[in-house]
Amino acid sequence: MRPDGVSIWEPEKECLGIEELRQLQLERLQATLNRVDRNVAFYRRIFRDIGFVPENDLGDLEDLKRLPFTTREDVSNSYPYEMFAVPLREVVRVHSSSGTSVNPRVVGYTKRDLKHWAQLVARILASAGLTHDDVIQVTFAYGLLTGGLGIHYGAERLGASVLPTSVGRTERQIKIMQDFRTTALVCTPSYALIIADKMEQLGVDPKRLSLRHVVCAGEPWTEEMRREIQERLFVTATDNYGISEVMGPGVAGECLEQKGMHVQEDHFLVEIVDPVTGAPCEPGRLGELVITTLTKEAFPVIRYRTGDLCRLLTKPCPCGRTFRRISRIEGRCDGVVVIKGINIIPERIGDVLEQVKGERPTYQVVVTRHGNLDQLEIWIEVTEQLFFDKMREQRTLVDEMRQKVANFIGIVPRIKLVERGSLERSNGKVKPFVDHRRKTG
Repeated sequence: MRPDGVSIWEPEKECLGIEELRQLQLERLQATLNRVDRNVAFYRRIFRDIGFVPENDLGDLEDLKRLPFTTREDVSNSYPYEMFAVPLREVVRVHSSSGTSVNPRVVGYTKRDLKHWAQLVARILASAGLTHDDVIQVTFAYGLLTGGLGIHYGAERLGASVLPTSVGRTERQIKIMQDFRTTALVCTPSYALIIADKMEQLGVDPKRLSLRHVVCAGEPWTEEMRREIQERLFVTATDNYGISEVMGPGVAGECLEQKGMHVQEDHFLVEIVDPVTGAPCEPGRLGELVITTLTKEAFPVIRYRTGDLCRLLTKPCPCGRTFRRISRIEGRCDGVVVIKGINIIPERIGDVLEQVKGERPTYQVVVTRHGNLDQLEIWIEVTEQLFFDKMREQRTLVDEMRQKVANFIGIVPRIKLVERGSLERSNGKVKPFVDHRRKTG
């Protein structure tokens, strides 16, 4: 804790001088490239194809740009363990990403990886104003996704008390806040507003709670949403960023200045590139976030294209941290849709629907918003081949589709049958995704 009250978890690292930080990054990048060259066939093949020898050809951080990007498809195609850089016996934790790729994107962690992960999440929580005196309620899912456990172990590293309530059951979440005197809530921004709505319905006065902080992640949000969360719950709301393929929570997070998320630059190198050309973007320009890990042992990634759109902020932050910041995530550039914190590829929904009857229906993924609650719907055009006249047989088919999609993406959709030709089209083709969230509620 600095004399002016600003909490910095590791000031000797988070406030490194720029030259010292760049030298540390170069040394760690060299070690990482050597590691993947020795142990990961995917990267070894890439290096050979372009004639890149890490020990000889990396003299400056700019030399990293000679290497091609790693994509989500590359990681998916390596399923499950082909991109691991250590033997499986050294992997003590395995997670996989959300989404609807052909294969999940599987990541591993060594003991040291988990230690780093907890430390970085502790940094993020401390920068949001949390301390060992807090009671932190984690509403992210616990399981193969990284959100719940990532925040959990970081909160324990901080020394806080942790309530692992996981997802859903909003009325129970509020009851726990009241009874256990929760001081910090970790959730998606939309769920924070759902909690605020439920409190109003139940007649719960948020001013009578112990809640002081809401730490948000998992989906894009706006300053308007931040203001609404803060005004309705009487809290300070901050943003943080993580992605499973890179680590999970703890990659970047806001301090109490609320002016962008500090990237943990001693562990990650970030670039912002044009999503189409891959060319570097000037600071302040919107582009795709690309991340290279510097300390990951089990699953290092080089120039990973996250698909997330943001801006690089280089102006010094008044908090005293020297790490550069990125803006809030402003959307996706790869056709991935984020619903309730889950990444969904609309085109892959058709593959699931096709499994039901062996025929790919004409469909559209539609998201609506009722109040602050997002609803996933799949609109399917009725055909004689796919649906029957008998209502009972239709219901059976719809129920089977709903269940298969729910098992695939982790969200239960509403299946809506519509007339042929009624789905929204562009240039004669059905749009795979339509977002009605700004038009409803």
